[in-house]
Amino acid sequence: MPQYTVRVLKMGQSDVPGPEVYWQSHWFSWETLCYYMVVIQGEGVTAVINTGPPSDLSALNSLWLSAYDSAERTKLQRAESERPTAALASIGLKPENIHYIFITPLQGYADGNISLFPNVKKIFISRRGWVEDLFAPKRPLASPRAVIIPEDQLMYLMTHAFARVHLVGEEEEVLPSIRAIWVGVHHRSSMAISIPTRKGRVVVSDCFFKYANVEKNHPLGLSESLEECYESYTRIRREADILLPLYDPEVLNRHPSGIIG
Repeated sequence: MPQYTVRVLKMGQSDVPGPEVYWQSHWFSWETLCYYMVVIQGEGVTAVINTGPPSDLSALNSLWLSAYDSAERTKLQRAESERPTAALASIGLKPENIHYIFITPLQGYADGNISLFPNVKKIFISRRGWVEDLFAPKRPLASPRAVIIPEDQLMYLMTHAFARVHLVGEEEEVLPSIRAIWVGVHHRSSMAISIPTRKGRVVVSDCFFKYANVEKNHPLGLSESLEECYESYTRIRREADILLPLYDPEVLNRHPSGIIG
């Protein structure tokens, strides 16, 4: 079986009220979220999961400030070293080196820089999410479409990159031994990416914000479906040797080098 190296690069951070992370719990606490780009390398593949927030954070932060009574700590904070090009350079890569992009979920903090990567062969997005988070939602959208994906990135996908967009079904092996699995929970576009490494299979997802969501079976607060939550966590516990939540600062405590597997 192919074996890959997986590492994380921090793209910024913000604080959210505890119940956003832990369903019906942590009412009087704040939780720090780190937003990661995940780099996958091996078998001739260089891929990233998520591309980081857009250069201009004003639309994103305006929405978050309005949701939390202008609590400044909810604003996404980003150092210059956490911009995609600088972060990639820290591990000897350039945007031109990236062959594949996974987006989970379709939200501005994850899909803000797709067009930065000119040589990408495929952009993997959940088919269900593409339809239900963007073009035919079954319910009112929680965020404006321009926050779900910046207008310039949507136009890029619909024009220059259209032939390279791969809409992933319920579960697909999209690269050798790398599976993309629809999980829902957080958004209709949320997937779990399952990657084999020398240390075991790493499962990356936004359906759990922090380790405790899966390890302690505590449902995600910002969840669209508790049923999907319990189903996905049960499967992830069964199949993952290493968990990689896309927002937990603890990732860099458990893996100080940023290398997961």
